[in-house]
Parts: sequence; C-alpha cells; structure tokens
Amino acid sequence: MATPPQISPAAATVLAVGSVAFDSITTPRGRAERVLGGAATYFALAARHFAPVRIVAVVGDDFLPAHEQLLASRGICLRGLQRRSGKCFFWAGEYEANPNLRRTLATELNVFADFQPELPQEYLSSPVLFLGNIAPELQTSVCRALPAARLVGGDTMNYWIQSQPEAVRAFLRHLDLLMINDSEAVELSGEWNLALAARKIRAMGPKQVIIKRGEHGASLYAPEGCCSISGYPLEDVRDPTGAGDSFAGGVIGYLASQPQGDPGALRRALVYGSVMGSFACERFGVERLLDLTREEVDTRYREFLELSRIPDAV
Repeated sequence: MATPPQISPAAATVLAVGSVAFDSITTPRGRAERVLGGAATYFALAARHFAPVRIVAVVGDDFLPAHEQLLASRGICLRGLQRRSGKCFFWAGEYEANPNLRRTLATELNVFADFQPELPQEYLSSPVLFLGNIAPELQTSVCRALPAARLVGGDTMNYWIQSQPEAVRAFLRHLDLLMINDSEAVELSGEWNLALAARKIRAMGPKQVIIKRGEHGASLYAPEGCCSISGYPLEDVRDPTGAGDSFAGGVIGYLASQPQGDPGALRRALVYGSVMGSFACERFGVERLLDLTREEVDTRYREFLELSRIPDAV
C-alpha cells in the first residue's frame, strides 16, 4: 500500500481543477490501453510531493473504486470529484519518434462535455489554485469563487486561444502565473520572439509567465527578470503525454511549500517542474508518478543543478 509523502505542515493547500480521464497511447516504445490520465491527475500526483492537494473534476461509471483508492492512497483529497452517469473523458493518440509530434486518434468528451466545477465549501478557502486546461469561462468562474487565493496559476491551449480569445483574455486577468508551451505563446501574443511574446502576455494580466519548450526546457519571465533552464537529459522517453501537467504540478506544488516573498522560489520551482515532467515520461500514463518518492525527486533535482553548473573560468 502506497503512503502519502511527508510534507511540511506549513505548506499551503493546492486546489486543482481539470480533467480525470483515460488514455490509450502508442509510442515507439510500446502501447498502453485505457490507462489513467487527465490533467488534474498528472498535476495532483506531481504536486502531492510538496503540498496537500485537492482536485475538482468529473468522472463516469468507468472510474472504479480501485482508481479512487489509487489517488486517495497518495494523499490526494477527492471530495471535489463529481460522479456522472456515462464514461470518463477519453483520448487516444500516437507519437512519432520525435515525441513533439503526435496524432490524435480519438477524443471522446463523454461526461466532461457538460463539466461545471462544483467546489465543496471547504475548498473555497484554498490558498493556492491551479486551473487546468478547461473552457476559459469555467476557469474564470472558479477564480471568482476564490478571491482570497494567494497564488493563482493556470494553463490554456491553442483551441481556446483561437475559438474564444476574449474569454481567454478575461481569464488571464485573474492569473499570477501562466504556464503555456511555445506554440501557444506565439498564438496568444502574435509574436515569434518568445521574450517579446512573454512581455505581451504579461501585459494581459499574469505577473509571471513560464513558456515550456518540450525537451528543450522552459523559460521564466517575471518582473524581477527572466531565466531559462534546459530539459532534463532523459534518454528513455516512453510516453510524454502528461509531462506538461506534471511540470505544472511540480512548479505549483513547490511554490505552495515555500514562504511567500522568497525571491528564489520561482526559479527553484522551474527546476522541480522539469524534474517532475521528466519522471512522467519514464513509463506509460501515470505509472511512474504513482511509485515515485520524494527522495528520488530531490536526488534528480540535485543532479539537474549539477548538470547546469558551469565551473569558474581559470
């Protein structure tokens, strides 16, 4: 039986709103059928190593007691899980040898099509909030329900940027931290230069912007300046499906564990995000995140820092 990781009692509770789903995934390294996935699932399994995590999502009849126990045994609060008649959100995709290239084979929204986040009363006092990739008007409604949250992070995607640009901009005004990939940053800002894109996006509302660049790393743009890190040099990428959501879980979870006003926390969080994303790629679905220990996380964090260290010139 898995046990929840030991976390600091001073860590702030994180509320994550997103999807719990099943995925069928094909990569050059193999195939996995109907494995547990979804943005909220990956996020929570990464963030749980740093802070208490609550999730709000909707599931169908195919989400079994065994699946619930799988998450609950990792210390994730599921009181915000809504059960509906039907099936969970389902996605099937196939990756090429270049893990940045994938083809969607099936998308079935199922119970997720009518998802309306319902927050238990005790969730309304959550000090840290992360809005996964759902419709922007739903993201905004949750932000309004937690006006006292000290940190609000979020995600969006090209589909919403293209189809509901005004709703996306309204959502951005509520954010402290936006995490998107490079193509989404270009789409949102209209700028190919990522530094300029980040400047324009920050003018839309978010105080900080993290632009993810896949295996090439990520860049942070904040009022205090910017920094970039490479990706962790992972040789065996089996399944990159949840890497971005695991990255977000590492970033937000670590920030929730740190005192407010720590000037170096966001940069350290960037590294922890990359570390969590790398672990997610090592096996199919959430399998690697389920048995991951905090000791392994911190060991890889130190390895990452050592890889990035440049000796003094002689």
